[in-house]
Order: sequence, then structure tokens, then C-alpha cells
Amino acid sequence: MVLIDTVYQRVLAIANKEQRGYITPQEFNLFADQAQHEILEQYFYDINQYNRNIPRNSSEYSDLTDLVDEKLSVFKRTATSVGVASGILDVTTITPPVYKIGTIYKSGQEIQGVTWSEYNKFLSSPFTVPSSSNRMYILNDTEGNNSDGIRIFPVSTTNIDITYTTLPARPKWGYVVISATTSGLPNNEKALYDPSVGKTVNFELHASEETELVYKILRLAGVAIQRPDVAQAGMQFEGSQITQEKQ
Repeated sequence: MVLIDTVYQRVLAIANKEQRGYITPQEFNLFADQAQHEILEQYFYDINQYNRNIPRNSSEYSDLTDLVDEKLSVFKRTATSVGVASGILDVTTITPPVYKIGTIYKSGQEIQGVTWSEYNKFLSSPFTVPSSSNRMYILNDTEGNNSDGIRIFPVSTTNIDITYTTLPARPKWGYVVISATTSGLPNNEKALYDPSVGKTVNFELHASEETELVYKILRLAGVAIQRPDVAQAGMQFEGSQITQEKQ
């Protein structure tokens, strides 16, 4: 977990230097959600790249795939005995919500994910046609007018198990507004941090992502407050961080 107030104060300290502009709490919360989502999505890309292009490292804390998988683990979920009606699994019924599918099982047997074109090819041979020992599924069944569903073959009414990742909660820097009269401030109202449950939601990302969040939010904020120098600084910091991680 990354404390949202720590990130907010660091972003303000950099953005406000030399009167570069003020980032409101509302703007920050929007940027924070976008930055967190970008980092999460990058995990899937990195795992794919590392598995294809970088040899595995058996040294403790050094294998890049394991490091990314550790960061992703907080968002991994397993749903057991999920109902399937007429061969269709409606993913919207799963809680917490499904973001990306991992593996689908039936009685401990992994079900193979295929495309419609692959499925039609499998039907052409009695040795590859879907069966109770050779189940298949198709994601985003748009052909069957069920874009939120997973179609299971052979068609049956059964229960399955599924591993998946969910999205993190939307981060929020909670605050209360203190008037100039109450706070004694000479000019205008001030947003005062409120860490109470329900008002503040911290980042669910791994603690090591704190610096990355600051850089990404700076990049987004620089565009919003029309300060290219802030955006450029964020991009440069972010680029340096990525280069260091990939070395």
C-alpha cells in the first residue's frame, strides 16, 4: 500500500516550486486514479516481455518476472463454484469485479481459451472437438451477443473455478474545507487532509511504486495546469525510473 497523502504532498512540493501552479484535490484524485491504472496495466506488459526476452534469474529478489508477479499478487482473486447457465458464464456476477481472466478450471482440469476461428477448426476433427475431457472457452462472446460472458464448450449447466485479477479501488485524497475565518488564513479557503475511513482511500499498489506514482501524476498534472515544464519533469523522472528498472 502507498499512502495517498505522502504522494500528494510530494507532487505539490514539486509542482508548486517557483509558483508553477496549484493542483486541486479533485484534479489530483483524477490523476491518481489514472496513474494507478497505468502502473497496473504495465505489469501485464512487463510479465509478457520478461517471459519472452529475459532469461529467468534464480537469485533471490532478482528475477524480474517474480518481482512483477509479487506486485500483481495483491489484485489476484479466485472464484470457486461459479455458476454457468447454458454454457455461458456472466463475469459481471463475480465479486470483486473481473478485470483480466487468469485460468478457468473444471474439476481441477484447466479449460483452454480459444478464439472463434480456432474453435471452428477444432470442430473439423473428431480428435479435437470439445468434450468433457477437452473443454474450451471463448472470451467476450460478441458473436453470441454476450459481450460480458465467457462461452464454455461443450455447452452444459455446470460450476467452474476461475482465477483473475481485479482493479484496485479508486484512490482518493480526502479532505475538509476550512474557511479563512476558521483557519485564520488571509486569502481563501484551504483543503485540510482528512484520513478518516470513507473519505480517504490509499493506493493499493506495492509500496515500491510510490516514486512512480509521483512521476506519473506530475506528468498528467503538468498538462492540466498548462505547465509544460512540470509535465516534462514528470516524463524525465518517469523515463529515468523505467530505464533503471529495465537494466
